[in-house]
Amino acid sequence: MPKSPNDKLQGTLTLLVLKTLNTRGPLHGYGLCEHIRSVSDELLQVEEGSLYPALHRMEQDHWISSKWEITNKGRQAKFYSITAKGKKQLAEENESWARLTRGVMRVLTYS
Repeated sequence: MPKSPNDKLQGTLTLLVLKTLNTRGPLHGYGLCEHIRSVSDELLQVEEGSLYPALHRMEQDHWISSKWEITNKGRQAKFYSITAKGKKQLAEENESWARLTRGVMRVLTYS
């Protein structure tokens, strides 16, 4: 059975969320999902069932913080922001991803 593009998202969600918050500033969960979807040309779809446990874990690790605010549609939502510790983690996640992709490319281009 072919895998969906979302299967490839496994293990990269932390990197994508931290990068998005670092670039875009505070966002609520739906905003995070929409940003990742649109920037990836709809190749990556973050499901709420994956996102919210990841956000909770990142908040426990002090990589992000949250506060309740009113959205531009007048609804109350939890907005997430990256912390200084989260920026350090983002740098580590970025380097780890770069090493992984270099290794994969070496295998794919080996002749």
